[in-house]
Amino acid sequence: MSDCIVNVTGGELPAKEIEAYKKRAVEKFGEMPRQIDIKVDGEEVELQYHLASEHFDRIRRITGYLVGTLDRFNDAKRAEEHDRVKHATGCDCGHDHA
Repeated sequence: MSDCIVNVTGGELPAKEIEAYKKRAVEKFGEMPRQIDIKVDGEEVELQYHLASEHFDRIRRITGYLVGTLDRFNDAKRAEEHDRVKHATGCDCGHDHA
């Protein structure tokens, strides 16, 4: 099983054990993680799996509705969205916000 970066800290592990952790990840998550961090602490290990990032749709509150896209809005709702006041996110007040 490849295509997975494995970082082992705090000790050493045999390749067979590392492959077993990869196999466990696929069984548990249904996919190979992009990275596994294994922290060895005596006889115990701490596993941290890093899966591929999942795509998500942005949700916004527009005209009182939670929406991801405007494609299901009728003409009246589209006009309402078009005419709404959009507030700036920056500040032109002259203060240093760093």
